[in-house]
Amino acid sequence: MISDTGIDDKNLSAKVKIRIENVFKVFGNKPDKALALSRSGKEKADIYAETGSTIGVNDASLEIREGEIFVIMGLSGSGKSTLLRLLNRLIEPSAGSIEINGTDITKMSNRELIELRRRDMSMVFQSFALLPNRNVINNTAFGLEVAGVDESERHTKALAALKAVGLEAYATSSPDELSGGMKQRVGLARALASEPTILLMDEAFSALDPLIRTEMQDELMRLQAEHSRTIVFVSHDLDEAMRIGDRVCIMQNGRIIQVGTPDEIILKPANEYVRSFFRNVDIAHVFKARNVVRNNQIAVFDRQGVAAPVALGRMQQDDHDVAIILGSGKEYLGMISLESLLEKVNADDADPYRGAFLQSIEPILADEPLSDVMGRIADSRWPAPVVDEQKRYIGSISKSSLLEVLDRAH
Repeated sequence: MISDTGIDDKNLSAKVKIRIENVFKVFGNKPDKALALSRSGKEKADIYAETGSTIGVNDASLEIREGEIFVIMGLSGSGKSTLLRLLNRLIEPSAGSIEINGTDITKMSNRELIELRRRDMSMVFQSFALLPNRNVINNTAFGLEVAGVDESERHTKALAALKAVGLEAYATSSPDELSGGMKQRVGLARALASEPTILLMDEAFSALDPLIRTEMQDELMRLQAEHSRTIVFVSHDLDEAMRIGDRVCIMQNGRIIQVGTPDEIILKPANEYVRSFFRNVDIAHVFKARNVVRNNQIAVFDRQGVAAPVALGRMQQDDHDVAIILGSGKEYLGMISLESLLEKVNADDADPYRGAFLQSIEPILADEPLSDVMGRIADSRWPAPVVDEQKRYIGSISKSSLLEVLDRAH
């Protein structure tokens, strides 16, 4: 749900799983000199001209929360894949700290780092990288085999991972019998087999055709709903980032330019570089109803003999045409208008406020795509109430608030 500042409050209370602070990565023969120049404010191109070294990641700091899908985006050479590989030290940082669960992994020994990777982290690459001489289940169990897990246990875990991605029936098939999408599912299953709490995905679906890519995105979100992990996902595909990301990080020349929810970045881009990424985005297909709700309607809790006069008084005092009626648990019960309530009150109705409910109003689920509900909002005289999966009221969308969001996005 967008607050008045435009920031989505989803997962704000989740604990920090990954924290990086002032991280640099320098590639080249003069890392110390390049690092000093970078810290002094020199640009990437100037540093390369002077030292022959390239700044891959430049003073990056961010926090990734437990259970979120965090997408890193940027143009080619922006540092997004380098940043991802720093998180498990496949690439060694030149400076800065990288904390996983509060522990700085830059200070870990090789043995401690290997144990962390085996216990907590898995990685999925763009390349399927399946071993052609092994069947599907043995490909899936390969990482467990390298980790020294006995055959019975690793096959049990591998079969469970294949079942999770819908490939249990293909366990004994060879890789050359699989389609590209199925091979990537095996790659995902291999990463899931070790039951990681962190999943690092580097352009994992970009080699797939658009239809299969969408199916894999759906699969990832389904798996996330069933078993929440912290997922860090590198992508160059804007639609993909908007579709799967809880938050998105935009990088340029090794620097982190902006981090935020998709709606925050679209509505409040940090600069022209970020704005250019999203200039042609159809936000009606990116946003969900929860992204455009406002909490500016009168809400009255349902209490016998109290709701009608309270609702009437507040609507008249605040010059509002409607009021939302809520149960004790904030569940949405209905909407009344000033016109319908006055009509029932003046008619001495025994239960005026219930008789005043607007029968034509049906609440919108928070996760409905905006494109699916825009017509309803445009055709309705009244604001559209929005509820969560438990039918709790989270806000309303009026024609004016919808137009405001559409205008701000262009």
